[in-house]
Amino acid sequence: MGRSIYLLPAVILIAALGLLSVYIVDEREKALVLQFGQVKAVREEPGIGFKIPFIQEVVRYDGRILGLQTRPLEVTPLDDRRVIVDAFARWRIVDLVEFRESVGNAGIPAAQSRLDRIMTAAIRQVLGGVNSDRVLSEDRIPLMVQIRDIARQQAASLGIEVIDVRLTRTDLPQQNLSATYARMRAEREREAADEIARGNEAAQRIRAAADREVIEVTSKANSQGAVIRGQANAERNRILAEAYGRDAEFFAFTRSLEAYRTALAREGSSIVMTPDSAFFRYLDLPQLPGLNGQAPAAPAQPPTQQPAPQQ
Repeated sequence: MGRSIYLLPAVILIAALGLLSVYIVDEREKALVLQFGQVKAVREEPGIGFKIPFIQEVVRYDGRILGLQTRPLEVTPLDDRRVIVDAFARWRIVDLVEFRESVGNAGIPAAQSRLDRIMTAAIRQVLGGVNSDRVLSEDRIPLMVQIRDIARQQAASLGIEVIDVRLTRTDLPQQNLSATYARMRAEREREAADEIARGNEAAQRIRAAADREVIEVTSKANSQGAVIRGQANAERNRILAEAYGRDAEFFAFTRSLEAYRTALAREGSSIVMTPDSAFFRYLDLPQLPGLNGQAPAAPAQPPTQQPAPQQ
């Protein structure tokens, strides 16, 4: 009975010491076993570990990929146009011992603060060496890669690895927007004026070529027309000569009728001549062909028309 009184507290003490000597590392964590502030063991794999109670302690760190959103930063590129930039970085702890030596007991918050300063310096260094057009363009991947490489190199001394960097915002300050829009408008107007000038020049060339082609086609057509008219006149004269040779009297009669129609075509026309003029030869019934058997000496020609005397 007396021994059981002392055995039970001993069992309880041993069990408590056993529980205090066991620790569990989650799959999302990494752990350091410290003894009087010195690192004695590093646990990066999940599972159960053992330590000396009251002498050693376990410090746990997040082993997952963490994110850092930088504060808005004003950057001045090469063309002196200020730009507001912020970025997002993804990072993780890769060396627990070096991380512990760099940030001490402050842990991840201290690492975030130091990484933010590293990111700010890298952003200023990279974006300050290019024009603002590259910063504001959609193709910013080369710039983000440069920022990541610089930040990764400087953050390696903290025992962390910068996995990726993204520029989440690249805007102009509000006071610079009006001037920027005016400059962009002027550039677009200049481009439009250049396009209009080139279009007018092309239009003038096309019109000149068209006018030259019109002149060439018209000259060729007039030349061909003159040839055709000359051939037609020759054919007409040949036919008239042939018709005159077949029946001179009828030919003279028809020519006289044509002259009458031409001279008296307009309404209100006046003709001043003597009644015995040769122009009226075929208007005199006794002189008509076939009535007295005599043919006129020559076909009648239309007289010169004169305006009627005013009353």
